[in-house]
Amino acid sequence: MEILGIDIGGSGMKGAIINSETGELVSKRYRIPTPASRNPGDMAQVFKDIVDHFNYKGPVGCGFPTIIKNGVCISTSNLSPTWKNVNAEKIFSEACGQPVTVVNDADAAGYAVMNYGIGKGKLGLVIMITIGTGLGSGAFFNGELIPNFELGQIPYKKYKKIERWAAASIKDRENLSFKKWGKRFNVFLKLVEVIVCPDYIILGGGTSKNFDEFKKYIKIDTPVVPAHLGNHAGLIGAAVAALRPHVKN
Repeated sequence: MEILGIDIGGSGMKGAIINSETGELVSKRYRIPTPASRNPGDMAQVFKDIVDHFNYKGPVGCGFPTIIKNGVCISTSNLSPTWKNVNAEKIFSEACGQPVTVVNDADAAGYAVMNYGIGKGKLGLVIMITIGTGLGSGAFFNGELIPNFELGQIPYKKYKKIERWAAASIKDRENLSFKKWGKRFNVFLKLVEVIVCPDYIILGGGTSKNFDEFKKYIKIDTPVVPAHLGNHAGLIGAAVAALRPHVKN
């Protein structure tokens, strides 16, 4: 079955048609910048524009950068505060006229990697980290999703959450070298290792494609590898989530 997956981030909203059996993209990815307001109304309009671009009818899966419970935003992460307690599934469904399933974006990326990528068949506790505007995280134990594992929200020194110091967006904003940023990212991974003691860490998001540039600054005991699905993992996992109700919270 071919399903539309939409991956929403702090800087861009992307969509593609996905083959749910193989996890492969069967269309080109289509991207629209996330509205500067990052509020529900403006983002719902962009969501509709993406669906209309594909002239798509049917279930839509969406990865969303906040904690999601039964389609409702429990936190706002890097979006407008007006998203809190908003039913994202309802607002997107009404905007595009199609049934929409919304899951946490890192959970979606992790689901793709665990079912179609390097995480397939891995047992124990596997943590998926998505590196982008923030630091998303998805957790899987023996292949089963543990939803809303938001490790990027850990407080660090003067920062309310560590992603405000170690996300890829901060690297860009402060014009950090891969060395300087890699050392910050390693601090984050050390905290992850101490707090949850994972068996495996998989990196996704756009920055994961530059893994060779910063891997030498990662100095933790847990194996760390890039997700070979790269920046498409969120799209793939979001699409397939639309067919698998158990992925939802």
